[in-house]
Parts: sequence; structure tokens; C-alpha cells
Amino acid sequence: MNPKITDQRPPARAALPARQFRLQLSSTRRGARLARLLAVEQLRSWEMPFETAAHVIAELASNAALHGRTPGRDFRLVLTFPAPGTLRIEVTDTQADRLPATRRAAPADGESGRGLILVAALADRWGVTTGPAPCKTVWAELDLTP
Repeated sequence: MNPKITDQRPPARAALPARQFRLQLSSTRRGARLARLLAVEQLRSWEMPFETAAHVIAELASNAALHGRTPGRDFRLVLTFPAPGTLRIEVTDTQADRLPATRRAAPADGESGRGLILVAALADRWGVTTGPAPCKTVWAELDLTP
């Protein structure tokens, strides 16, 4: 259940995706909320399914704002389509030394610790890419059905 961790960005593809959405937001709860709201509106404008993506975006943005926060630094959200029928969600923060991992079991009365379990359940693939220093990108891919 732990993500695939790579040390470098994947090699560039020959053709860039036709649709791309980028946001840079403050590493705050408000920034995480705006990431979800604005991304959902963008997916709606592209006439793409957004329900599952909204949950994944909310969790990754929330984690970036809470666990990846560096005072004075923002986080970045990017939505792309690396292949037909695939939505890639990337959230980049400035805490490369804090790599995410899913817990086997969160405390029954705990208020946190379940988010990446949700991401792993909803995404078809997910992982972490480190670099350039001091950044890390947590990504998830969703295979979209027509």
C-alpha cells in the first residue's frame, strides 16, 4: 500500500497534453479548500467526471497544507492528461524529507491517518516523486471511464 517513490521526474513525453491546469496556492486550510473547488470547476468546464478526483485532490492538497507546509512557501496543484482517458493529479510541496506512507490501521478514535488509504483506494496509481530540492510531488492517476 505504500506509494512508488522515485528520485527523478519521469521522462518527458513526446506530446504534451492538450489540457493542463496549474494552481499555486498558500499552504493553508483555505488554500487546500480552494484547490479542490477550483479544480472541480476546471474539470466541469472540460466536461470530465470530477467526483472521485475531488476526493483525491482534497486529500492531497490537505496533506500539502498540513504536513508539507514550510512558512512562506506555497504548494502547487497540476491536472494533466498524460494519456487518453487518464487524469493525473500532482500536488507539490517543499517538504521532501517528509514522505507520505499509508498506515495499516489508524487509531479507532483518531481524527487523522486515513487520507492516503482513501487515495490508494480511489486512485488507479499513486506515488511520490522527489526533487528538485527541497520539493516532493505526490501524484495520483485516475483512469476515466466514458
